[in-house]
Amino acid sequence: MSTLENKEGQAVPQVTFHTRQENDWVDVTTDDIFKDKTVIVFSLPGAFTPTCSSAHVPRYNQLIPAFEANGVDEVVCVSVNDAFVMNEWQFDQDAEDITFLPDGNGEFSEGMGMLVDKSAIGFGKRSWRYSMLVKNGVVEKMFIEADVDGDPFSVSDADTMLNYIAKDAAIPASITVMSRDGCGFCASAKDMLDEAGLEFEELVMGTDYTDRSLRAMVGSTSVPQVFIDGKCIGGSEELKSYLTNA
Repeated sequence: MSTLENKEGQAVPQVTFHTRQENDWVDVTTDDIFKDKTVIVFSLPGAFTPTCSSAHVPRYNQLIPAFEANGVDEVVCVSVNDAFVMNEWQFDQDAEDITFLPDGNGEFSEGMGMLVDKSAIGFGKRSWRYSMLVKNGVVEKMFIEADVDGDPFSVSDADTMLNYIAKDAAIPASITVMSRDGCGFCASAKDMLDEAGLEFEELVMGTDYTDRSLRAMVGSTSVPQVFIDGKCIGGSEELKSYLTNA
């Protein structure tokens, strides 16, 4: 692996990202993204890969309101993938508030000193996993994963970045609603969360999980089942009580 470079205090590379917007090619420059703005960038090895899809993108997506409340104008995800792949991944992740930038030729990653060779697993040249806070095009802070084999993920996460930006920032609860299509109680639970201004992830039976897996988790197949910060709150009535007493 090449030596990873910390670019704190330096300007980000001047490159052009070839994006695809509404069936048209649209070139987006470094200045378009960074000039006169405070921007978080997190870069990762590949779209649709396990850690990137299950942890890296979802948590940044979840913390968007907290970042915005603390002066961040834009959160950007960069990967050495083409525009079509990045657009499909953004849709799959339901992450419309994150800007997905395709670094298809690896020019930005190379300019950041983060382009690494992953030919051993058939990826070719890819970005190392890192995050950074950029103010008006200049890198203020970088969190670079350890230069070790594999795909380490311990410092480029969203919580580490938020802690750097605002140590005492209120972190929104991590909420998941396990539901079923056509369930009135599920709709009620989601309405309560919406009215409380709480972001949540919805998992739908038959698409995201099975009744067997739900029974294994909570000992029942009744829905909804609401999880808050990893704890099962219960159904809609239990959620109502929780929100009333919160």
